[in-house]
Parts: sequence; structure tokens; C-alpha cells
Amino acid sequence: MENKNRNRLAYIISMLIFGTIAPFVRAIPVSSGEVALYRAVLAALLIGVYLAATGKKIPVKSAGKDVLLLLLSGAVMGFNWIFLFEAYKYTTVSVATLSYYFAPSIVTAVSVILFREPLGRRQIFCFIGSTLGLILITGVQGSNGGSDWIGILFGLAAAVFYACVILFNKGIRSVEGIQRTFLQFLAAIAAVLPYVALTEGFHLSALDGKGWAALLTVGLIHTGITYCLYFGSVKEMPGQQAAVLGYLDPLVAVLISVAFLGERLSAAQWVGASMILVFSVWNELPSGGKKRQ
Repeated sequence: MENKNRNRLAYIISMLIFGTIAPFVRAIPVSSGEVALYRAVLAALLIGVYLAATGKKIPVKSAGKDVLLLLLSGAVMGFNWIFLFEAYKYTTVSVATLSYYFAPSIVTAVSVILFREPLGRRQIFCFIGSTLGLILITGVQGSNGGSDWIGILFGLAAAVFYACVILFNKGIRSVEGIQRTFLQFLAAIAAVLPYVALTEGFHLSALDGKGWAALLTVGLIHTGITYCLYFGSVKEMPGQQAAVLGYLDPLVAVLISVAFLGERLSAAQWVGASMILVFSVWNELPSGGKKRQ
């Protein structure tokens, strides 16, 4: 039970940190593809130094069993970032992030089919309540112009890719969390590098002091450190629990957008944010008077 609590805490911390990424990404004056590439490079360097310093080796022989999933998850992760960062350009951070966070809904539904994870009545109720809150908070009904819808579509595309990353990682069993994350970042670099070279090109010279600070924060903290927490915990958690707790990320993103980016929320969106928080917490409480051991 102690390990379960530790995994849950690590997952919650990763969600809280992920929720703060948008302002930093917006402060980096290069294309979404470049941000995704540099993010992966910085994170891989950080984890590579840690592995070398601690003497931890990558189990190459055993990794061979899951090499395809490792490569696929890493490549998909890189393009997941690109779609999300593009969504930030076309609509508000709140709408982009929360459109993206239809991914936990996808994972929950697919987990029932692929992994036969049962859904209790309260889990179903909390899942439906959180999803309704998500629909309210996106404010789709109040979107103005094609730009918002383009952002929403990019967010939903990112959601599909994010769901694939989660599902691929549930199938990887031969490599531990941090080594797995390192290999996935290398795969992301290999996938995104040719895309950037053939499209936008490289513009690191466009970064000023603020841009460099934002890029280093995104690469080292939001990615290198936080993804280790995330991937080290999500594999050990039931898909439904990860899905509901995952709503902490968009909730933090909304609060950040209001407090620091000046984005306004309607009354309906505030109701949606409250629903996400309430149902997320309720899902974690003991049921039927039974205490968790």
C-alpha cells in the first residue's frame, strides 16, 4: 500500500507541474516543432547525465522485447507535444489544455476493453461528472471564429496522441521508469528532428534571455524531471484512477491562465472547474465506509 500511495503522490505532483507549462511555451519564440525537439533534447541530456552519474545501465537485452512500443511511444509523444503547442497559438490556454484533456476519457474507455479494468458505480459517476465538467470548462459553445475551432481540433489531435502514449506505456514491462523515459526521449528526438528540418528549420538564435530561461524550464523541469515522475507512476495505477487524477493538470492550467495570462472564464466554466475538482477528490475517498489499508 505504501508503494501505491507513493505512486499516487508522484502522479499528482507531475500533473500539477504539467499544468504550468503553457506560459513558458508561449515565451519561447520558435515553432512548436522546435520547442518539442529542444524539449526532448534537454530532457534526454538531463536523464543521461543522471544515469551516468548513478551507474544505472539500460537493459538493452530485455528492452529488445519492448523496443517497438518504446519507439512508437517516444515518436507519438513528440508529435503530441507539437499538436498541443499549436493549440496554444489558436485559442486560449484553458480551451487548448482542456480539449487536450479528453485523453483521459479515451484511456478510461479503452482500458475497460484492452485491460479489462472494471468500473465501479462510483467510478462511472465520477468519470461522467468529471467529463461533464470538462465540457463546461472548455466553453466550446462560446468559441468565436475559426481560430478557436482550429485550436480545439489541435487540442483533440494532441489528446489522441497522448492517449496512445499512455496505452503504449502500459504495455512496456521490461524497462524501468527512468530508463524507459530516456529511451522514449531519444525516440522523440529521432522522430521530430527530420520533421523540423524539413518544415520550419532551426531558429535558436531567435531566443533572448527570457526565451532561454523558458526553454530550459520546459526541457529540464516540465519534461526531464516531471516525466520521470509521471511514467514511473502511471504504469502502476489503474487506468480509471489515472484518468480522473489527470484532470488536475487542466484545472491548474485554467487557474494559471486566469491569474497570469488574464484569460477570463464564464460562470459555466467555473462550474466545470469545480466539478472536475470535486469528482476527482471524491473518486479518491474510501467507499462504503471501508478504510483503505
